[in-house]
Amino acid sequence: MSGETARVLPIHEARASRAAEVAQAILAGFDRHYRLFREAAREAKRLFEAADWVAMRELARARITMYDRRVQESVEAVLARFPEAETDESLWSAVKLAYIPLLHDHRQPELAETFFNSVACQVLHRRYYRNEFIFWRPAVATEHLEGEEPAYRSYYPRKGGAGLRSVLAQIVRDFRFARPFADLRRDLRSVVHALRAVFPRPTRARPSLQIQLIASPFFRNKAAYLVGRATNGNLELPFAVPVLQNARGELVLDTLLTGQDELLVLFSFARAYFFVDMEVPAATVSYLRQLMPKKPRAEMYMAVGLHKQGKTVFYRDLHYHLKHSSDNFATAPGIKGMVMLVFTLPSFPYVFKVIRDRFAPPKEMDRATVKQKYQMVKYHDRAGRLADTLEYSLVALPLERFDAALLDELKSQATSGIEIEGEHIVLKHVYIERRMQPLNLYVEEALQDRDDARLEHALDEYGSAIKDLAGANIFPGDMLLKNFGVTRHNRVVFYDYDEITTMLEVNFRRIPVPSSWEDEMSAEPYYSVGPNDVFPEQFASFLVSDAHARAIFLRHHADLTTPAYWQDTQERIRAGVQGDVFPYPESMRFRR
Repeated sequence: MSGETARVLPIHEARASRAAEVAQAILAGFDRHYRLFREAAREAKRLFEAADWVAMRELARARITMYDRRVQESVEAVLARFPEAETDESLWSAVKLAYIPLLHDHRQPELAETFFNSVACQVLHRRYYRNEFIFWRPAVATEHLEGEEPAYRSYYPRKGGAGLRSVLAQIVRDFRFARPFADLRRDLRSVVHALRAVFPRPTRARPSLQIQLIASPFFRNKAAYLVGRATNGNLELPFAVPVLQNARGELVLDTLLTGQDELLVLFSFARAYFFVDMEVPAATVSYLRQLMPKKPRAEMYMAVGLHKQGKTVFYRDLHYHLKHSSDNFATAPGIKGMVMLVFTLPSFPYVFKVIRDRFAPPKEMDRATVKQKYQMVKYHDRAGRLADTLEYSLVALPLERFDAALLDELKSQATSGIEIEGEHIVLKHVYIERRMQPLNLYVEEALQDRDDARLEHALDEYGSAIKDLAGANIFPGDMLLKNFGVTRHNRVVFYDYDEITTMLEVNFRRIPVPSSWEDEMSAEPYYSVGPNDVFPEQFASFLVSDAHARAIFLRHHADLTTPAYWQDTQERIRAGVQGDVFPYPESMRFRR
């Protein structure tokens, strides 16, 4: 061996050693993150059993910040030990190669890859963002990945002559809730009765009769959900059973949700971030997608609290879709917003929202305030009425896929938010939401078609959405129909957040009685109006302009036009009372 070769080998070996150490440090950071993530799910079970709803909300907020904190800790740890990692971009190819073997027997490899990407991009300050340095595509397959315990448990009502009710009772006992049930036998009778409505007699129990349950409950708000499916021959029934507490702190099975559509509402984009204890998240997500094959994998990861992984999968899905489609981005239908420039790709069911450079009057806010409002929604309980928003920076999209009119609008109205780089337009900051039909367009169609049943459902949902948000300590601010959307399951969801605030920041007032004829006829308010004053008596006239639609709305929600309703809601919030928000109609609840 020549002297020159002898000198080169130690250099390569030292570089490989450093790369391996960086890889180990990043994986250690991820392992700590996921350990804390699972501990949060176990804590959610304890808080549910203790009926500590305030602590449950705080835990939900803390878990959202958990990922970014662990990434920052890992960035600091890497730079402290390997300062050259900040500038030596070639090192990262070796780090990535050293990282892949570490994931061979890992239980969360896809999450660990995403964590690696987050750390690498922050260390390199995104100046050296290259696919060869990060996991643009997954390097480790997660299909059929399992842990020490299976992701779901199976029960057989025909085995040993156990019978359906006996097996259902065993299922409930296996979840080991610390609180007693008020009357489990009664609730199980209700479950069996509901099952018979889906499997009407004479339904024969086949040898394949089986009930499967995901091993961990799904915790959210004041409920725990038992999720699984029943199979009998060729029939397959996805289901979820909500477990609630009554006024005495005893547990009850509240209803039986069956079929894909009812589960899609439960796991909707307006109700993400369940707590669920998962050793192998890919196995849980794969099982859930068997129950709800229409739901994208990205949204499923977000549903189980893994929002960063959801963003990673969504970004890959977007670029995959762009390669397999040819339509162009265009301005989204509906009334144009004064704060956001909104566009969509017709073949892709999402909208993209970029903050405008300037806001037309009467909007009085700046870009930082808008971002703060969206951040507030991210950390708040969405109560099934606020659309989940994906927030991205530096998103490069093909310039040729933008309509000329949209491109002109972006260049003139959002200049500071975009850059043109060669064949790409780079969105410096963008929010992405599920596309919905604007409620004002939905109502207009129902009025034109004289479809009162459709109109009544939409306006009842509209009022219920406002009430659900108020009970969750959210005042939408601008409550016009155009700021709400209708989902594919005909749920009404709020999606315009630039004027959103908490209920306790608003002063709900009654309009003073005019003291004279001149006051009554004045074009300007004859009474003082503070910056946070709101007058609910005005809602009836400006929320729903059409007289026929307004009459329907008031038939269901006239109380929204009284200051007393809002003030009473504020008092309940101050008293720490958390209302019940059910992802199913009241009529579906078991009667007791």
